[in-house]
Amino acid sequence: MTQAALEIKDAETTALITGSEAIAVACKLADVDVITAYPIRPYDTVMQYVAKLVANGELDCEYIVAESEHSQFEIVKHASAAGARVFCGSSGVGWMYAFEALTVTPALRIPMVAMVGNRALDDPGAFGVEHNDALAVRDLGWQLVWVDNAQEALDTALIAYRVAEDRRVFLPCAISCDGAFLTHSQALVKIPSSEKVNAFLPRYDRGDLLLHPDNPITVAPQANEDWLMEIRRQTAAAMERSYTVIREVYRDFERIFGRSYGNPFFEEYETEDADIVLVGMGTLSIPVKVAIRQMRKEGKKVGFVRMRWFRPFAAEELAKSLGRFAAVGIIDRDFSLGAPYLSGVLATEVRAAMYPSAKRPPIPGFICGLGGREVTVPDVVKMSDIVYEAADGKAQPLTQWIGLRE
Repeated sequence: MTQAALEIKDAETTALITGSEAIAVACKLADVDVITAYPIRPYDTVMQYVAKLVANGELDCEYIVAESEHSQFEIVKHASAAGARVFCGSSGVGWMYAFEALTVTPALRIPMVAMVGNRALDDPGAFGVEHNDALAVRDLGWQLVWVDNAQEALDTALIAYRVAEDRRVFLPCAISCDGAFLTHSQALVKIPSSEKVNAFLPRYDRGDLLLHPDNPITVAPQANEDWLMEIRRQTAAAMERSYTVIREVYRDFERIFGRSYGNPFFEEYETEDADIVLVGMGTLSIPVKVAIRQMRKEGKKVGFVRMRWFRPFAAEELAKSLGRFAAVGIIDRDFSLGAPYLSGVLATEVRAAMYPSAKRPPIPGFICGLGGREVTVPDVVKMSDIVYEAADGKAQPLTQWIGLRE
């Protein structure tokens, strides 16, 4: 980064916007070329705000309302292959309807950025937040990141483009925003200047992978057993490199914008002297932090670790951090039917990450807040008490559901 770029005058503005609107503003700042839309709650608030920006002449892009979520993702997939910076998104069953397109996107090395307005998967019908929709692509080569406020949503969208479009990575990235709690909640957000964004985010360049008549290449070939394993390994290598690229990009973000997120992969809150910690993702951080402040006044040393990037998963780094505590409680806003110990996805991943570690504290898991049900302060206190009991050696079920009706 040149010194001139670093000395760009700060021309930030502040706006009262929702998490969804923050993502739309990021699309404007990133000068996205092609945006597709298909309405489904709670993601549809993004496309509505994008449409407003286009109508007002604030955003110049190809804005295409598709006839389905599947078509929506297919359009941007091919536009990206032809050199366009793209954006799209969905929620819940809409995300699942696009699954064929989502499956092939990583192996085609398409660095699209998408937003998932996290929502429960039907049936029974529910519009409230769960994380199973986004987590469905966790094994396919999608980078996955969770945010917990509108400012982080805007910043992470810019970061996601920089990471995804890095030639060492070229993998799609899904930004997960909890439905209603983040997508529809307003907050004051600092909006950076276009000059700073341009200094941070270069134009998208596919190089020799550009689909163009002057560059005759094959996209989505039928490889079968001849080359499939090699293609899978190349995709896996890109995900491995993503870990390093993410660190580089966050350092550049802090240098240019003056905002630091510390460890890119997970946030630690009140962990310095904590006896036990809770671990979770997304906006449940809000009631958890409130409860922790309350419990600390009562002398209970509880901390919180909020996962940001789920793919790539910072296993060694997380294991080193969590090994400091007497016990670790994992809060899943998802579920994995038939999983080991009937646990949620996050708990299973954290336990796997801890397995090679010499320091493995007890790790009880909790299923909580499904379908948009509130995760309350009393819920958090109850989970903390259970984790304390595990730290004291009291036998605990490895998975407990919190907040169920009696």
